[in-house]
Amino acid sequence: MGLKQNLHNLKEKYKGTKMAPAFNAIHTFLYLPNEVTHKGGTHIKAADDLKRTMNIVIMSLIPCLIFGMFNAGFQHYAAIDSSLRTDVLANFFTMDNLWIGIVKILPLVIVSYGIGLLVEFIFAVIKGHEVEEGYLVTGMLVPLIVPVDTPLWMLAVAVVFGVVIGKEVFGGTGMNILNPALTIRAFLFFAYPTWMSGDKVWVHDAVNRVGTPDAISGETILGSYAQNQEVVYSNWDMFMGFIPGSVGETSTLLILLGAAFLIFTKIGSWRIIVSTFLGAAVMGFIFNQVVAADIITESSKFYGLMNTVWWQHLLIGGLAFGAVFMATDPVTASQTNKGKWIYGFLIGFISIMIRVFNPAYPEGVFLAILLMNVFAPTIDHYVVQGNVKKRLKRTKVKTA
Repeated sequence: MGLKQNLHNLKEKYKGTKMAPAFNAIHTFLYLPNEVTHKGGTHIKAADDLKRTMNIVIMSLIPCLIFGMFNAGFQHYAAIDSSLRTDVLANFFTMDNLWIGIVKILPLVIVSYGIGLLVEFIFAVIKGHEVEEGYLVTGMLVPLIVPVDTPLWMLAVAVVFGVVIGKEVFGGTGMNILNPALTIRAFLFFAYPTWMSGDKVWVHDAVNRVGTPDAISGETILGSYAQNQEVVYSNWDMFMGFIPGSVGETSTLLILLGAAFLIFTKIGSWRIIVSTFLGAAVMGFIFNQVVAADIITESSKFYGLMNTVWWQHLLIGGLAFGAVFMATDPVTASQTNKGKWIYGFLIGFISIMIRVFNPAYPEGVFLAILLMNVFAPTIDHYVVQGNVKKRLKRTKVKTA
């Protein structure tokens, strides 16, 4: 009670001043705001609000974060001693693995939230509006979609860019046309490509060991397929997530559990999730048929990923994570039911297309989602116009 009372006193002290939004945000971070919907002036009343919605998404991401911590340590030690992979379950959930994850990943989380919320507070004070909870999810997503050894200063620069350019210039939470987390990821990819691709960025300490007798090769499955190399990971490893990759994107199992939770709580759109997987499967199947028809030779640089079995595309890379936690962003996704099917299908379809035709960086999910973020309003426009035309035709038939 003492803390709550002190925060309330500070809120009253700075009420009406420039700093009011900052203290209001601190006051309502753990407590409900005092303002309530007017009793007699609303048509719909519900217990949910933006804070609860964001917290539900964060809860669905926590398993991916914890698993990513263990996986960071496991990939490090397994790259040094490959015999650890003979019994993955026995060597995975160990304190040594977790400790590396804590040391490397928690700073990413702290920097992501610290810098992002600082920018949010600054804009709230300057513009005189309340601090919105939209960054609560973005702050958790960002550490999960970057390599484990991403420099903290680099992440800080990218977060500032993503929050300012990806959201604040459009008016803040609810007004942005691009997913802020993916905007941050895109900035990192184009500004610092050597830290976002290759075979040395996905496993902790790989860069420092280059040229030594026990040098680590942290090539992802996508990278191996792109170079038409033999993949040493089983389908079970791919599904469970015992593979190199971005911090939170490897475990398809946990991502699907998060999807089930979001769908159950009606936060995530099952139409977008299902259609994204469907679009990826269709594109992958088409490429499989191209290979089967001998239209492309094994010597082609596109052969490896074209020859990847279509359903394996759903288990590797960031496709599952993007479909569940990025494409379903209610602000930047399509709003109409039919539009969600089109929007998701095109994300999956284009993701695999970019993945195959860009072997230098065989991961096209974030680019596909950003592209469809831009076209989401257009998709909804034509869906609505189509519905209007159908209704007009029905009206003419009835009046004829």
